[in-house]
Amino acid sequence: MEPRRIPHYCCGHVLYYGSAIRSKKMDRPVQQVLQTIHGRESEEEHRSCVLTPEESSEAEFLDAYSRAVITVAETVGPAVVSVSVGDVAMPHGLERIGAGSGVVIAPDGYVLTNDHVVHKAKKLTVTLTDGSTMDARLVGTDPATDLAVIRANGSGLAYATLGETNSVRVGQLVIAIGNPFGFQSSVSTGVVSALGRALRSRNGLLIENIIQHTAPLNPGNSGGPLVDSRGRVVGINTAIISMAQGIGFSIPSNTSKWVVSQLLLHGRVRRGFLGLVGLQRPLPRRLARFHDVSKESAVEAISVDTAGPAGKAGIRKGDLIVATNGTEVVSVDDLHRFLAETVIGTPVTLTVLRGKERLDITVTPVEAPI
Repeated sequence: MEPRRIPHYCCGHVLYYGSAIRSKKMDRPVQQVLQTIHGRESEEEHRSCVLTPEESSEAEFLDAYSRAVITVAETVGPAVVSVSVGDVAMPHGLERIGAGSGVVIAPDGYVLTNDHVVHKAKKLTVTLTDGSTMDARLVGTDPATDLAVIRANGSGLAYATLGETNSVRVGQLVIAIGNPFGFQSSVSTGVVSALGRALRSRNGLLIENIIQHTAPLNPGNSGGPLVDSRGRVVGINTAIISMAQGIGFSIPSNTSKWVVSQLLLHGRVRRGFLGLVGLQRPLPRRLARFHDVSKESAVEAISVDTAGPAGKAGIRKGDLIVATNGTEVVSVDDLHRFLAETVIGTPVTLTVLRGKERLDITVTPVEAPI
């Protein structure tokens, strides 16, 4: 009795392996190919692309790397959402306009994302990795750090943990996760290439302590988390320089924690305000030596609101601000940094140069107007 032959279809012809492979009518090269792809020994020795025992040992290290990435992606992925900002009419119905990604930071629906993702959005929708969608509302936004918090109409959601940026080191593995256009989480890996970078936000303020990394960011990944090998969110991806070999930037999680706290408590981020417009100016060497100032530049008050805190305290147009509470000031960014760290309503000392005079003037910052 002839053994049962299993038919296989190839290029429209039925091939019965076993008898067909041994058929004299079949070309020998074809026989060898069929034997090879079905794992049968060939009469001739050829080099098979199979790892040797030594190579397999080395590959175990790569497997450990892969397992770490897989574990993080599977653990954190469900907390990553797609953020849509409206609907557009299509022939087959309404289609959501994808804007970016976000990460759930609390089980009751709070989502952290970028300000530019939700900027001026009339309608917000979040899509989970399982495809389910829910409406969301804006809780608060901070253009100065390109961060925003929205709240989805859901509860019991998977959420990610914000880690400590101080633990991040140059060279460590980081994983960028996004949920672009409602697709299942996209994952890319890289390393931290630099710390302490600075970027300008849309309103011109300096965002400091930026994490620079090499994990490629796909379109729609803005607002998604940058995660370490333990699954902790160390940054929120905010920008990519497309012409610079895929350099990615992330807002550090420590900054995110502060911004989220401000937005949940006040609906906005409260910053100090002096009521003056400053510009960085080179400090004449003779003037610097006369007043014993070590820096080569200062902040000149080019406009002062007489009704503002600085004007009321006696700051005049043309004054050169060289220090705040004893710390030397070099640029307007130094002044912004100082005001961001200062408790509103707490008197501070501005050291100014006015001609040959060096004055310490007490100013009480107020909350910056919205």
